[in-house]
Order: sequence, then C-alpha cells, then structure tokens
Amino acid sequence: MTQQKESVVTQDRFDSGLTYDEYLGRIQRNRQKFEYNYRETALSDDDVSAFRELASREGGPAKVLALGEDWCPDVFRGLPVMARVAEAAGMELRVFRRDDNLDIMAEFLNNGQNQSIPTFVFYSSDHRYIAHWIERPAKANAEMGEVMKRYEGLDRSKPDDLAKLRQLSDEFQTGPVWANWRVETIRELRELLQEKSR
Repeated sequence: MTQQKESVVTQDRFDSGLTYDEYLGRIQRNRQKFEYNYRETALSDDDVSAFRELASREGGPAKVLALGEDWCPDVFRGLPVMARVAEAAGMELRVFRRDDNLDIMAEFLNNGQNQSIPTFVFYSSDHRYIAHWIERPAKANAEMGEVMKRYEGLDRSKPDDLAKLRQLSDEFQTGPVWANWRVETIRELRELLQEKSR
C-alpha cells in the first residue's frame, strides 16, 4: 500500500500534531497503561544504534506521525513503544487523535478499509513519505485467537463476569505475551525502516 499522491499531511499539518507528552496530558482514559507500557519498553543498544543510523540518513525517518485513541489497547501498548523508538532515534513524533483526523486515517486504512490504530507514518526531514505501520505486529495477530479464548463465555452485562473480564485483561496486559508484542513492534518497525529508508 502506498500513500496517495496528494496527502492531507502537509508540513504545517504535521507540525500541528501533539508531542507525546502533550498527548498524554490530554487523554481521558488509560493514562496509567500508557505510562506502564512506556516504562516497560526497552530498546537494546543494537536497536538504538540502528534507529539512530536510519534517522541520520539523508532520506531517513526523521519524523513520525501517530494516529490513535486513548481507549484502544493496541494504542496504549504500541504508542509508548513508538515514543521510545522516536526518542532513541531522534525522530520528531507528532500524535493525532484518529477520530478528529479521519482525512489522515483515510490515507492509511488497514487493507484499504479498516481504520486500525495505532498507525505510524514515517517521513524524511524534508517531509517525504517513507513508510507506514498499522495496528500491531504480525505475531500479535497470529496469537490473537488464543488470547480471545480466555474471554469466551463471559458476559459483560453480568457483574461477576465483568469483574473476571477486567481481571483477565489486567493480567494479560502485564504478562509475557503483551510484553513480547512490544518487543515485536520494535523489531517490525526496525525491519520496515531498514527496508524503506535509502
């Protein structure tokens, strides 16, 4: 999938986005989960070197736009990872709420139809599109069926089931599978940028 020829993401539009800290200061939900995932994301020295080298290239990823919403688990897991990558590489990160920026989302639909988030769009220092990454790593998609089995038969309208759903969700989001998805996000972003950056 490639970006449309006339993007709505001009340099001025990109500049109007929020920094990661500004975004955190404005979100209504899940701030603790954003902070947890940020704290728990660690890049290896090799990853840091690779991202810095990529960002330093003439046409490398100097900037990244992120689309997200604070209610979305993929966002409060993935966006903090992107914030760590951007910091390590020296990329300028700007965050946009998806639902307030559907024209941007329309350029980067998942499979040409789904408004999946988070979406990360990488640009060179002179604002040329490089690549984009959507939602979650392939490993997460492959493991999603097993994860969802934990919730089968539980009814959100029943207080006991709702409590069990919340407990399972909290355990999952602080467990090894979720942690591995953060690691896979870093790996996929690195591979994508190594492939697309010249």
